[in-house]
Amino acid sequence: MKNQINALVVDDNKDFTESVSKFFKGNESIKVDKVFEDGDHVVEYLKSHPEINIILMDLVLPKKDGMEILEELQSLGIRKHIILLTSYRKDYAIKMTCNFDIDYYMIKPCDLKSLEKRMKEVCLERTEGLYQEKKVNYEAQLKITNMLHELGVPSQLKGYQYLREGILMLYEKTGLVGGITKEVYPEIAIRYQTTPSRVERAIRHAIEISWNRANYEIMDKMFGHSIDYDRAKPTNSEFMVTLSDALRLESNRVRIYA
Repeated sequence: MKNQINALVVDDNKDFTESVSKFFKGNESIKVDKVFEDGDHVVEYLKSHPEINIILMDLVLPKKDGMEILEELQSLGIRKHIILLTSYRKDYAIKMTCNFDIDYYMIKPCDLKSLEKRMKEVCLERTEGLYQEKKVNYEAQLKITNMLHELGVPSQLKGYQYLREGILMLYEKTGLVGGITKEVYPEIAIRYQTTPSRVERAIRHAIEISWNRANYEIMDKMFGHSIDYDRAKPTNSEFMVTLSDALRLESNRVRIYA
Protein backbone atom coordinates (compact mmCIF):
# COMPACT_ATOMS: atom_id res chain seq x y z
CA MET A 1 0.00 0.00 0.00
CA LYS A 2 1.31 3.45 -0.90
CA ASN A 3 2.63 5.37 2.12
CA GLN A 4 2.13 2.42 4.44
CA ILE A 5 4.28 2.63 7.55
CA ASN A 6 6.10 -0.60 8.41
CA ALA A 7 7.11 -0.56 12.06
CA LEU A 8 9.62 -2.56 14.06
CA VAL A 9 8.91 -2.68 17.82
CA VAL A 10 11.81 -3.34 20.20
CA ASP A 11 10.75 -3.58 23.85
CA ASP A 12 10.98 -6.23 26.55
CA ASN A 13 7.65 -5.28 28.12
CA LYS A 14 5.39 -7.99 26.70
CA ASP A 15 2.17 -6.30 27.84
CA PHE A 16 3.21 -3.16 26.00
CA THR A 17 4.24 -4.89 22.77
CA GLU A 18 1.04 -6.94 22.72
CA SER A 19 -0.98 -3.74 23.22
CA VAL A 20 0.83 -2.04 20.36
CA SER A 21 0.39 -5.04 18.03
CA LYS A 22 -3.30 -5.32 18.90
CA PHE A 23 -3.90 -1.58 18.51
CA PHE A 24 -2.42 -1.47 15.00
CA LYS A 25 -3.89 -4.74 13.78
CA GLY A 26 -5.99 -3.96 10.72
CA ASN A 27 -4.74 -0.35 10.60
CA GLU A 28 -4.73 0.82 6.97
CA SER A 29 -1.67 3.08 7.40
CA ILE A 30 0.51 1.32 9.95
CA LYS A 31 1.66 -2.29 10.09
CA VAL A 32 3.68 -3.77 12.95
CA ASP A 33 6.08 -5.86 10.90
CA LYS A 34 8.05 -7.47 13.73
CA VAL A 35 8.44 -7.37 17.53
CA PHE A 36 11.72 -7.98 19.33
CA GLU A 37 11.85 -8.43 23.11
CA ASP A 38 15.61 -7.87 23.19
CA GLY A 39 18.13 -6.04 21.03
CA ASP A 40 20.21 -9.00 19.97
CA HIS A 41 19.12 -9.46 16.32
CA VAL A 42 17.56 -6.08 15.55
CA VAL A 43 20.32 -4.72 13.32
CA GLU A 44 20.62 -7.96 11.35
CA TYR A 45 16.87 -7.91 10.75
CA LEU A 46 16.98 -4.32 9.52
CA LYS A 47 19.77 -5.16 7.07
CA SER A 48 17.55 -7.69 5.33
CA HIS A 49 14.25 -5.77 5.63
CA PRO A 50 14.69 -2.35 3.98
CA GLU A 51 10.92 -1.90 3.92
CA ILE A 52 10.95 -1.01 7.63
CA ASN A 53 10.18 2.72 7.91
CA ILE A 54 10.26 3.28 11.64
CA ILE A 55 11.60 1.73 14.85
CA LEU A 56 9.72 2.03 18.14
CA MET A 57 12.35 1.23 20.72
CA ASP A 58 13.11 1.34 24.43
CA LEU A 59 16.63 2.22 25.53
CA VAL A 60 16.88 -0.45 28.22
CA LEU A 61 16.83 -3.90 26.60
CA PRO A 62 18.18 -7.38 27.37
CA LYS A 63 21.32 -8.68 25.61
CA LYS A 64 21.95 -5.51 23.58
CA ASP A 65 20.62 -2.14 24.72
CA GLY A 66 19.16 0.67 22.67
CA MET A 67 22.36 2.74 22.67
CA GLU A 68 24.30 -0.15 21.13
CA ILE A 69 21.65 -0.54 18.43
CA LEU A 70 21.79 3.19 17.64
CA GLU A 71 25.59 3.09 17.42
CA GLU A 72 25.52 0.11 15.05
CA LEU A 73 22.90 1.70 12.81
CA GLN A 74 24.89 4.91 12.63
CA SER A 75 28.17 3.12 11.84
CA LEU A 76 26.47 1.14 9.06
CA GLY A 77 24.74 4.21 7.63
CA ILE A 78 21.29 2.64 8.12
CA ARG A 79 18.75 5.46 8.40
CA LYS A 80 15.33 4.73 9.84
CA HIS A 81 12.84 6.95 11.58
CA ILE A 82 13.12 6.29 15.31
CA ILE A 83 10.72 6.98 18.16
CA LEU A 84 12.24 6.26 21.56
CA LEU A 85 9.77 4.96 24.11
CA THR A 86 11.39 5.26 27.49
CA SER A 87 10.72 5.32 31.21
CA TYR A 88 13.56 7.83 31.66
CA ARG A 89 12.86 11.52 32.00
CA LYS A 90 12.68 12.89 28.48
CA ASP A 91 15.50 15.41 28.96
CA TYR A 92 17.78 12.63 30.22
CA ALA A 93 16.90 10.40 27.25
CA ILE A 94 17.60 13.30 24.86
CA LYS A 95 20.96 13.94 26.52
CA MET A 96 21.92 10.27 26.24
CA THR A 97 21.05 10.07 22.55
CA CYS A 98 21.96 13.57 21.35
CA ASN A 99 24.45 12.23 18.80
CA PHE A 100 21.84 10.14 17.00
CA ASP A 101 19.00 10.99 14.65
CA ILE A 102 15.99 10.46 16.90
CA ASP A 103 12.71 11.71 15.48
CA TYR A 104 10.64 11.73 18.65
CA TYR A 105 10.71 10.82 22.35
CA MET A 106 7.72 9.48 24.25
CA ILE A 107 7.56 8.61 27.94
CA LYS A 108 5.96 5.27 28.84
CA PRO A 109 3.20 4.52 29.45
CA CYS A 110 2.08 6.44 26.39
CA ASP A 111 -1.30 6.87 24.77
CA LEU A 112 -1.43 4.67 21.67
CA LYS A 113 -3.54 7.16 19.72
CA SER A 114 -0.85 9.76 20.36
CA LEU A 115 1.77 7.25 19.28
CA GLU A 116 -0.12 6.63 16.03
CA LYS A 117 -0.31 10.37 15.39
CA ARG A 118 3.41 10.84 15.98
CA MET A 119 4.30 7.92 13.71
CA LYS A 120 2.28 9.44 10.89
CA GLU A 121 3.81 12.87 11.44
CA VAL A 122 7.32 11.45 11.43
CA CYS A 123 6.98 9.06 8.48
CA LEU A 124 4.41 10.65 6.20
CA GLU A 125 4.14 14.39 6.71
CA ARG A 126 7.86 14.97 7.02
CA THR A 127 8.72 12.58 4.23
CA GLU A 128 6.28 14.33 1.91
CA GLY A 129 7.48 17.74 3.04
CA LEU A 130 11.00 18.81 3.87
CA TYR A 131 12.41 15.27 3.71
CA GLN A 132 10.59 14.17 0.56
CA GLU A 133 12.50 11.34 -1.13
CA LYS A 134 15.43 12.11 1.17
CA LYS A 135 18.31 9.71 1.32
CA VAL A 136 20.64 10.59 4.14
CA ASN A 137 24.22 10.81 2.95
CA TYR A 138 26.29 9.16 5.65
CA GLU A 139 29.55 10.37 4.09
CA ALA A 140 28.24 13.94 4.23
CA GLN A 141 27.34 13.47 7.91
CA LEU A 142 30.84 12.23 8.61
CA LYS A 143 32.42 15.17 6.77
CA ILE A 144 30.24 17.65 8.67
CA THR A 145 31.28 16.01 11.93
CA ASN A 146 34.95 16.32 10.96
CA MET A 147 34.49 19.98 10.00
CA LEU A 148 32.87 20.81 13.35
CA HIS A 149 35.60 18.99 15.24
CA GLU A 150 38.28 20.86 13.28
CA LEU A 151 36.57 24.14 14.12
CA GLY A 152 36.55 23.26 17.81
CA VAL A 153 32.82 22.92 18.36
CA PRO A 154 32.43 20.80 21.54
CA SER A 155 30.46 17.66 20.71
CA GLN A 156 28.71 17.61 24.10
CA LEU A 157 26.83 20.84 23.35
CA LYS A 158 23.26 20.75 22.08
CA GLY A 159 24.28 23.32 19.51
CA TYR A 160 26.76 20.86 18.02
CA GLN A 161 23.99 18.40 17.12
CA TYR A 162 21.74 21.21 15.88
CA LEU A 163 24.56 22.48 13.67
CA ARG A 164 25.04 19.02 12.18
CA GLU A 165 21.34 18.82 11.35
CA GLY A 166 21.18 22.34 9.94
CA ILE A 167 24.28 22.02 7.75
CA LEU A 168 23.08 18.69 6.36
CA MET A 169 19.65 20.16 5.58
CA LEU A 170 21.24 23.11 3.74
CA TYR A 171 23.59 20.76 1.89
CA GLU A 172 20.75 18.56 0.68
CA LYS A 173 18.31 21.35 -0.12
CA THR A 174 19.89 24.65 -1.20
CA GLY A 175 16.49 26.34 -1.31
CA LEU A 176 16.50 26.43 2.49
CA VAL A 177 19.28 29.05 2.56
CA GLY A 178 16.72 31.84 2.66
CA GLY A 179 14.55 30.08 5.21
CA ILE A 180 16.86 29.24 8.09
CA THR A 181 14.73 31.00 10.68
CA LYS A 182 11.36 29.92 9.29
CA GLU A 183 12.20 26.39 8.11
CA VAL A 184 15.50 25.04 9.43
CA TYR A 185 15.16 26.02 13.10
CA PRO A 186 11.53 24.81 13.37
CA GLU A 187 12.38 21.45 11.74
CA ILE A 188 15.32 20.90 14.09
CA ALA A 189 13.09 21.88 17.01
CA ILE A 190 10.52 19.25 16.00
CA ARG A 191 13.17 16.55 15.79
CA TYR A 192 14.59 17.35 19.22
CA GLN A 193 11.38 18.32 21.00
CA THR A 194 12.43 21.87 21.76
CA THR A 195 11.68 25.35 20.42
CA PRO A 196 13.14 27.22 17.42
CA SER A 197 14.42 30.00 19.70
CA ARG A 198 16.33 27.47 21.82
CA VAL A 199 17.78 25.93 18.68
CA GLU A 200 18.95 29.36 17.52
CA ARG A 201 20.50 30.18 20.93
CA ALA A 202 22.23 26.78 21.23
CA ILE A 203 23.77 27.13 17.76
CA ARG A 204 24.91 30.69 18.54
CA HIS A 205 26.52 29.49 21.78
CA ALA A 206 28.34 26.64 20.00
CA ILE A 207 29.70 29.02 17.34
CA GLU A 208 30.83 31.48 20.00
CA ILE A 209 32.81 28.78 21.81
CA SER A 210 34.29 27.62 18.51
CA TRP A 211 35.34 31.17 17.65
CA ASN A 212 36.96 31.73 21.04
CA ARG A 213 38.95 28.51 20.62
CA ALA A 214 39.70 29.30 16.98
CA ASN A 215 42.57 27.85 15.00
CA TYR A 216 42.80 30.71 12.54
CA GLU A 217 44.47 28.64 9.81
CA ILE A 218 41.48 26.28 9.81
CA MET A 219 39.05 29.21 10.04
CA ASP A 220 40.71 30.82 7.02
CA LYS A 221 40.54 27.51 5.13
CA MET A 222 36.83 27.20 5.85
CA PHE A 223 35.70 30.83 5.64
CA GLY A 224 38.36 32.58 3.54
CA HIS A 225 37.94 36.35 3.54
CA SER A 226 34.20 36.26 4.14
CA ILE A 227 34.67 36.86 7.87
CA ASP A 228 36.55 39.62 9.69
CA TYR A 229 38.08 37.69 12.59
CA ASP A 230 38.85 40.85 14.55
CA ARG A 231 35.35 42.24 14.12
CA ALA A 232 32.98 39.45 15.03
CA LYS A 233 32.19 35.78 14.82
CA PRO A 234 29.98 34.63 11.91
CA THR A 235 26.24 34.62 12.32
CA ASN A 236 24.47 31.28 12.58
CA SER A 237 23.42 31.58 8.95
CA GLU A 238 26.91 32.50 7.71
CA PHE A 239 28.43 29.59 9.61
CA MET A 240 25.98 26.93 8.41
CA VAL A 241 25.73 28.17 4.82
CA THR A 242 29.53 28.43 4.46
CA LEU A 243 30.08 24.87 5.69
CA SER A 244 27.27 23.45 3.56
CA ASP A 245 28.74 25.23 0.50
CA ALA A 246 32.23 23.89 1.29
CA LEU A 247 30.81 20.39 1.56
CA ARG A 248 28.94 20.76 -1.73
CA LEU A 249 32.03 22.04 -3.55
CA GLU A 250 34.10 19.16 -2.22
CA SER A 251 31.45 16.63 -3.27
CA ASN A 252 31.26 18.13 -6.78
CA ARG A 253 35.06 18.04 -7.08
CA VAL A 254 35.11 14.38 -6.10
CA ARG A 255 32.47 13.57 -8.72
CA ILE A 256 34.33 15.49 -11.46
CA TYR A 257 37.62 13.72 -10.84
CA ALA A 258 36.22 10.29 -9.98
